[in-house]
Amino acid sequence: MLNSLDVKYSYIIFFVVLFTQGILGQTVTVLESQTKEPIVGVTLYNLKKNTSVVTDFEGKASLNDFKEDEIIYFQNFLYEDFQIKKSELSDSDFVVYLNPTVEALKQIVLSASKFQQRKRDIPKTIVSFSAKDIALANPQTSADLLDNTGNIFIQKSQMGGGSPMIRGFSTNRLLITIDGVRMNNAIFRGGNLQNVISIDPLSVQNTEVTLGAGSVVYGSDAIGGVMSFYTKKPQLSYNDELMIDGGAMTRFASANTEKTGHFDINLGYKKWGFLTNVSYTDFDDLRMGSHGPDAYLRPNYVVRENGEDILVDNPNPKIQVPTEYDQINLMQKVRFEPSSNLDFVLGLYYTSTSEYSRYDRLLRPRGDTLRSAEWNYGPQQWFMGNFQVTKLSSSSNLYDKIQTTLAYQNFKESREDRNFQSPIRQIREENVDVFSFNTDLEKRLSTSTSLFYGLEYLFNKVGSTGREENIDTNTSLPNVTRYPNGSTWQAMAAYTSLKFKPSKAFVFQSGLRYNHIITKADFSENNVFLNLPFEKAEVNTGALTGSAGMTWSPSEMIQWKLNFSTAFRAPNIDDIGKVFDSEPGSIVVPNNDLEAEYAYGGELGLKLNFSNKLILDMATYYTFLDNALIRRDFELNGETEIIYDGELSNIQAIQNASKSWIYGFEVGMEVNFSDHLKLRSQYNVIGGSEETNGVEVPVRHVAPNFGRTHLIWKKDNLLFDAFLVYNDELSFNQLAPSEPSKAYLYAMDENGNPYAPSWHTLNLRTQYAFSGQFTLTASLENITDQRYRPYSSGLSAAGRNLILALRYTL
Repeated sequence: MLNSLDVKYSYIIFFVVLFTQGILGQTVTVLESQTKEPIVGVTLYNLKKNTSVVTDFEGKASLNDFKEDEIIYFQNFLYEDFQIKKSELSDSDFVVYLNPTVEALKQIVLSASKFQQRKRDIPKTIVSFSAKDIALANPQTSADLLDNTGNIFIQKSQMGGGSPMIRGFSTNRLLITIDGVRMNNAIFRGGNLQNVISIDPLSVQNTEVTLGAGSVVYGSDAIGGVMSFYTKKPQLSYNDELMIDGGAMTRFASANTEKTGHFDINLGYKKWGFLTNVSYTDFDDLRMGSHGPDAYLRPNYVVRENGEDILVDNPNPKIQVPTEYDQINLMQKVRFEPSSNLDFVLGLYYTSTSEYSRYDRLLRPRGDTLRSAEWNYGPQQWFMGNFQVTKLSSSSNLYDKIQTTLAYQNFKESREDRNFQSPIRQIREENVDVFSFNTDLEKRLSTSTSLFYGLEYLFNKVGSTGREENIDTNTSLPNVTRYPNGSTWQAMAAYTSLKFKPSKAFVFQSGLRYNHIITKADFSENNVFLNLPFEKAEVNTGALTGSAGMTWSPSEMIQWKLNFSTAFRAPNIDDIGKVFDSEPGSIVVPNNDLEAEYAYGGELGLKLNFSNKLILDMATYYTFLDNALIRRDFELNGETEIIYDGELSNIQAIQNASKSWIYGFEVGMEVNFSDHLKLRSQYNVIGGSEETNGVEVPVRHVAPNFGRTHLIWKKDNLLFDAFLVYNDELSFNQLAPSEPSKAYLYAMDENGNPYAPSWHTLNLRTQYAFSGQFTLTASLENITDQRYRPYSSGLSAAGRNLILALRYTL
């Protein structure tokens, strides 16, 4: 039994322990302001620098050695410096938020594992483009945003488009993600795609492009690269006062009379944040340059007058009629942070274009006239609802951070075409519902080892209708659909990736992913028109992919990167079930006998940094694509031709009928002449061939060698950027076999053969910040008014183009 004295002393000891734990055992947690992730390696010190501590892997540091009235300084080279009195930390529950510096944003990437890593540690080449870069470049669409990176080639069939090519791959062999959600759906095609324009560049906080395979983290389609767009996130106030932030922008461009208006507003409370983003753009017909091949001019076009199609002369052949369209982008985000280790974000996104013409199809000749009177895409609409939960844990044995994402997307697109002087308009409409679920986890196993792993499930359902409409009688009849209506595509996957960093100089990363794909299609509706030898098709296949790479930095001057990877693309609904006219006189029909294609590749990179005065960044790569899915001649019920939309057409189908070898070299250079003047340059050399029936031929999506060089001067609030953009020639012998049949897209050489000439443009940008709130950006692009057409494009690029943008920031 304790006597009264023992009880008295017990209470005294108890309160002493509480006091020492509260005062002497205080710990501060340091988090990044945007992601709320713990920051490792932040140094805390006092004014005399005789007391200092460093945050651990949970972002925590003990304050025991600091006095109550001392100012504590927080410092890390990736974040803005911060200082606060120790006695004031209790007001924020001993949590400190640090803002990343602009340079830090360029050194931190998310796309490599879906969690933050230092760019220096990643054994692949990753290109970053920040909101600040976007504001200077003033891209009209996200396709133009990618073009400004200097590593990505953009093809355009119309102004409402932009199909990226990365390291010899394009379209459904590249993956697009937005805020961690896969945008690729079951009808992403092998032909050129314009879905990337659905992403509003004015809503993007950061873009990361992984050059090369990314299948371990992202699964099917990520053969040539991954384009990851991260939109702005609602910011919180972290006190009891409402924080209001945002801005507005208006822009004009002369070459297509662009008129853009944009505003965004952020309302931040202590635990709640709301972000609204609205952009609207209107484009008129695009004017090409004055100096270049006459083959690109638009001498005439079709109009309909008094119920008849008429070919009329174009009063200004440099105006590409019709290319006008408009687009609206809406985004609403809501964020709730009940505690410093738990974060909820709901994102709603909506984009819609007007109807717009597929310009390259309107150029196709037929005798002395044009083949098509109309060829239009209906409004391209995209909606996404994305709910993301992020939780940090210091006690779980399974994870330090877990992120779960639920998303629903809806894609709507349509096509309408009518031949010259024909009353029959063909209309085909598509609707795709996409459901996705991802759980991604990160666990730090030791001071040198981190584990990333996750699960994914995807479900796509395709709706497709077809009809032919008589514009004279206003009657319509059902017709063959582009895709089998009601078809489904599912993917289930598990992945894991390990990062081992035994020293500052060496990092090893490896990963494995297993994917299982189930595709089902029913052709009974289309068999009324096609008489296929089968009613249903199903692909049920699995794929195991892996990667292994290392970075080695023997000194501050030298860094080596080496990476090996495998990637795959499983057949989707577009591959097994599409019906469409691929080129004049050809029709693609379904094929139920398809397998996945596989890619095997390697990359070697070297970066040389001479005291930040001269920086050289080089990489060479090689990719072998086996069992490649490619469009080739086909037989249907023993026949090689079929009547499609009233025309006798050669039968083709997607088949596992090819092998490809892609290789290239990239070099980037930065020269810092002074604090105010720098030179940046990027050049890309690409080559490749594919084998079909024992014959090697050029690969269609291998772009010509291309690059850009910028000379930038910046002092105080003023910036000047003079730059060159240039492309090499692709001769007739370098064109893929499919291209000569589209000679109307190309210039003619001295032998009368189509080819893609070399071209270059001289450009100038300037930006001035008036008062911290107003920023004026002015650009004069293609100063010498060159007339050129990027390889494989149906649209000639803009001629001399004045761009003016005025931005206001709260």
